Amino acid sequence: MADVIDLALVADARRYLNKMLDARGLNYFLRSDARRPFQLEPSKVEMVIRTAARSRDKQSRRPHIRAVDHARKEVRRELIRRVVAEMLGAGL
Repeated sequence: MADVIDLALVADARRYLNKMLDARGLNYFLRSDARRPFQLEPSKVEMVIRTAARSRDKQSRRPHIRAVDHARKEVRRELIRRVVAEMLGAGL
């Protein structure tokens, strides 16, 4: 049987990610470690997913764990894509 993914959760997560990127910038999602300057902060990614899940209407159930995992992967992919674009733009 095929997996069913809650696309509304993914869309909400992308929307909140874009809002946070506009408000705080890409550096907000990166660790401030000198040895690994471009590593993502997992707690910030989780915060985007939690915010998206809480924003849904109160009548819906908690999101399925697979939907949460898929949304987390999508947010991480988008952040990694933006970090790579910044690195290429800076010539690193």
